[in-house]
Amino acid sequence: MKNVAIIFAGGIGRRMNQKALPKQFMKLHGKEIIIHTLEHFQNHERIDGIVVSCVEGWVEYLEKLIKKYRITKVSDIVLGGRTGQESIYHGLKKATEIYGEEANVLIHDGVRPLINEETITRCIDSINEHGTGITVAPVTETIIRVNEKELIQDVIDRSNCLFARAPQGFRLNEIMEAHELAKKEGKLDFIDSATLMQWKGHKLSVVEGPVENIKITTPMDFFTFRAMVEAKENANLFGE
Repeated sequence: MKNVAIIFAGGIGRRMNQKALPKQFMKLHGKEIIIHTLEHFQNHERIDGIVVSCVEGWVEYLEKLIKKYRITKVSDIVLGGRTGQESIYHGLKKATEIYGEEANVLIHDGVRPLINEETITRCIDSINEHGTGITVAPVTETIIRVNEKELIQDVIDRSNCLFARAPQGFRLNEIMEAHELAKKEGKLDFIDSATLMQWKGHKLSVVEGPVENIKITTPMDFFTFRAMVEAKENANLFGE
């Protein structure tokens, strides 16, 4: 069974105050965020291939980066869509063409570079055992629900809550079926693949991932990413 990563990098970074450079191409220590992300899948021994869905106008630039950093497992780059859902669909279609329907797919954000080897392994194992593997992290703060008047309606018991993260893993033929049905019924605004698959009726198994596995969306996220990378580098340097 092939294990394929679908990396979608179709965003343009409106919340990063970047007028020209999409957030996935911002650099930390001279290396683009998308490369930090791709290297985790490149270096994982059980990942057989990678398909990237890239924002329009940046495919050639990404191709040069992939060649520069020797990301040899990238089998193709496809154009992203108008939404995350459409970008993922484009990547899944290409993965089906290359690897066939009988494969596992791990869908991951190009701007979620703090993933680790263990989480990728757990996702693959969960797909093999349960058919799905949704990376999560514990909720560490109080969650409240408000009504239409923006008044607190109730405080939710966070012991039963988890943050949905990525990668989100599925059998390729099943996630493709869900996308095709959603397109047919005009449901084009699912927030992520897990929500789409739950709508299709699939049971979703969770995989615990690192709390720091954040998505780089705002300047604060980028500063957190930088701090985490520097802390890891210092730990390696001083043997902590």
